[in-house]
Amino acid sequence: MRQENSRSISRKGSILFFQRIYEDGLAQASYLIGCQETGTALVIDPKRDIDTYLEIADRENLRITHITETHIHADFLSGARELAAATGAELLLSAEGGSDWLYGYDHIGLKDGDLFKFGNIKVEVMHTPGHTPEHISFLVNDMQSGDVPVMFFSGDFVFVGSVGRPDLLEKAAGIAGTQEQGARQLFQSLKKFKALPDHVQVIPGHGAGSACGKALGAVPATTVGYEKLVNWALQDQSEEEFVETLLDGQPEVPAYFSIMKRLNKQGPDVLGGLPSLKKLGLDELNKAIDSGLMMIDARDKLTFSRGHIPGSINIQNTPSFSNWTGWFLDYTKPFVLVMFEDQLDAINRKLIRVGLDLCLGYFIDVKTWRECGNPLEQLEQVEPQTLQNLAVNNQVQILDIRARSEYEIGHIPGAKHIHLGSLSDCLDDLPSNRKLVLHCASGDRSSIGCSFLQSKGIKNIANLTGGITAWKKAGYEVVKER
Repeated sequence: MRQENSRSISRKGSILFFQRIYEDGLAQASYLIGCQETGTALVIDPKRDIDTYLEIADRENLRITHITETHIHADFLSGARELAAATGAELLLSAEGGSDWLYGYDHIGLKDGDLFKFGNIKVEVMHTPGHTPEHISFLVNDMQSGDVPVMFFSGDFVFVGSVGRPDLLEKAAGIAGTQEQGARQLFQSLKKFKALPDHVQVIPGHGAGSACGKALGAVPATTVGYEKLVNWALQDQSEEEFVETLLDGQPEVPAYFSIMKRLNKQGPDVLGGLPSLKKLGLDELNKAIDSGLMMIDARDKLTFSRGHIPGSINIQNTPSFSNWTGWFLDYTKPFVLVMFEDQLDAINRKLIRVGLDLCLGYFIDVKTWRECGNPLEQLEQVEPQTLQNLAVNNQVQILDIRARSEYEIGHIPGAKHIHLGSLSDCLDDLPSNRKLVLHCASGDRSSIGCSFLQSKGIKNIANLTGGITAWKKAGYEVVKER
């Protein structure tokens, strides 16, 4: 998680404070905006570990008086309710989209054209459906400078170089027919965006790597004028052309998105602070294993490959930890962690950001586990040359577990594509008479896949060291689908 772009903007005696808080793993941005003349502040789209916002406000002598969000999020568990409970701030949420999209907990409803103020800052609400029916955006005006619009907080409506995807309700929540409807709503919403002054800064809710859109730019902000020049979705085209282009090639939808939608709509539990994870002893770990609890090993992939507790799944403590634990864990069942102790704070935060609150505890002493006579399992790593030899002799089935778009751009000849998140649905389709070698871009995602298959009893398996990046560096062939 990064805190960045902290700045004060002075205009005729008014000082507007702005800070972007960015969570790398989910590519999710939240914002704290303050009026330093009155010491009041607004937080937009907060994450669930809210101490970040409290620390910023304390440092800048600001009091968080207002909290809002752009829509019912699918990719992370909102911290809006948590932050309101901690600060007593007004919680202002969308009342648009119809009765099916109303929040299920206490708040002040916002409609298109509504205004609210904190200090010398005025916020105008704009209903911008398409990504979701209830989606709203915020046009921020600095009244001390002559009531001039300064920033447009676009949430998942407009990104740098792209726009939000309209297919999540259909693909994640199973609401048939909503993706085309959403695409057409988005086409109309963009007409409102085009009418904004060119100078207005556009501040999106996600950056590159988010599953809430395709081909998102990595630059943290843009302007209305620049997007009108370069954003494909804002160019002259018919509604039919827009809908077809928008729906084509959207990334795979993480399995936990539907759960986030439900929890964020009904209202996440208020934690009252970061929860404490329990350190497990050997007997407690054995009891958890005997109970059939899922075990996530967050150590690095090479340490894991040299020796891990059988049945554990290797989801390394990288920025994408939240995403993959959300994809693989059952939200209704407790689970345990295997990790290094210095990972505790980071992993704890990553779990609560996607609502994984049922962690039984963590275990750190794999060495003691082995010394007590318990077996360790290893995961074979193969180099590109070894894989090439196996492939030439037809002794291997290569599984490419990257996103479909990555596979189409370039893949190893003969590789079968199964997205990592779909492995559990394809177990019966895997060959049993040949070694399986999994790969991704660098070996991280494929370590998750290999360990998951190991946990399901598939043992003749290996991970391509360095992934397709190492394969290409070694000079071996890559084929393309398009």
